[in-house]
Amino acid sequence: MLGTAQILSYVAALGLAAAIPGPGMTALVARSVSGGAITGFTMLAGLILGDLIYLSIAVFGLAVIAHSYTSVFTLINWAASLYLCFLAWQFWRYKPQAISIDQKATKQELASAWLSGLTITLGNPKTIAFYLAILPLVISLDQVSMQIWGGMLVPLTLLVLLVVGSAFILAALKIRRFLASAKAQQVLFRTAGAIMLLAAFGMVAKTL
Repeated sequence: MLGTAQILSYVAALGLAAAIPGPGMTALVARSVSGGAITGFTMLAGLILGDLIYLSIAVFGLAVIAHSYTSVFTLINWAASLYLCFLAWQFWRYKPQAISIDQKATKQELASAWLSGLTITLGNPKTIAFYLAILPLVISLDQVSMQIWGGMLVPLTLLVLLVVGSAFILAALKIRRFLASAKAQQVLFRTAGAIMLLAAFGMVAKTL
C-alpha cells in the first residue's frame, strides 16, 4: 500500500496539474456556462474517464512500449493536434444564443458533452506524459499491484479530479448570469478555441 507521504505527493501534483487551465478545463467552463451544472458534470465525467484510462496505461507499462516507437508516438501527437484544431474551429464558429438559465439540457447535449470530455483528454498526450512522470516518484511501476491500482490510485485520481473540476464548474455557474448574453458567450467560446489551437501548435512543435 502507499504511504502517507506518497499519497500526499501524488494528490498535490495531480491537483496542481488539473488546476492549471488547459483545453479540458477551458472547455469545461464553456460547457458549464452554456449548458448548466448537469452538462458541466457530464463533461467532467468524460474528462475523468479519459484520465483514468491514461493512468491505467501508464501504471501497467503499455505506454513504455508506445514510447519505444517514435514514429507511432509522433503520429499520435499529430492526430491529437488535428483533433484539437477541429475542436478549436467548432468553438470559434459557435453560434451563441442568449441562455435561458432554467432550460434543461437534452440527452443529445449531455452525450455530446461526455464524449467531448473523453476525447479532449484522450487527444492530449500531455495527460499520459504527466502520469508517466509522476507515478515513478510515487511507486515503482514494475511492482504495482491490482490492489494499489484499483484500491488507491484510481480512487485518489477520481477524487482529486472531481474536486478540481467541480470548483471550475461552480465558478462558471457563479458567472453564468453575467455570461448569458450571446456576445459574452462568443468571447468565452472563442477564447476556449484559441487556447485549444495554441495547445495543438505546442504538441506539433514538440515533434519537429
